[in-house]
Amino acid sequence: MVSTNVQVARWTALALGITYGFVRKKSLVSSEAKKKEIAEYKHKEALINEAKAAYAASIASKNLDVITDPNDPNFDLEKLLKHAEKQQ
Repeated sequence: MVSTNVQVARWTALALGITYGFVRKKSLVSSEAKKKEIAEYKHKEALINEAKAAYAASIASKNLDVITDPNDPNFDLEKLLKHAEKQQ
């Protein structure tokens, strides 16, 4: 038969191994979740930057010599009306 001390050592090693496995799995899962969250955030940030660039390009492609703010001292109603006719 195996002595009592050897059996205690075996059971202790088994318990420590199982505990280590659970702790290790938990840390790996949490680190992967953080990586996934960061990647998702970067993807959203890239989409926002792409949308900003597209919006800036669409604004730049419009006719910029027409001032639509009536409080601006360079506002010209005739230019605004002609521009509106061209748009339709």
